[in-house]
Amino acid sequence: MHELPVMNGILKVVLKHATANRVSKVVAVQLRVGRLSDLKEKWMQHYFDYLTKESVAEGARLEIEWGEVVMRCSTCAKEFQTEPEASSFGICPHCEGEGGEILSGKEYYVKNMVAH
Repeated sequence: MHELPVMNGILKVVLKHATANRVSKVVAVQLRVGRLSDLKEKWMQHYFDYLTKESVAEGARLEIEWGEVVMRCSTCAKEFQTEPEASSFGICPHCEGEGGEILSGKEYYVKNMVAH
């Protein structure tokens, strides 16, 4: 259910830019969503459809680019990509240290809008 407030925030960004650029119809919104965001594509589109009724973004489709998880190892400080579903999640491939700082993978933002 946390998709609802996220999609509300995204819609505010879309509407702000649509107004500033005198857009009459938004047909697609391109998003970058990190794999650790816990957002589900089905629910994102569902809530976006619900929130956009009677707006310039009504009927717009979401085009989602899923972002990789990048961490900085707490042992050797090297950056590495890791897969959330893998048993090796968070294990540094350089030194085999466990854990560290998540640099990307939780983000979500509007990359672009396609409009008429």
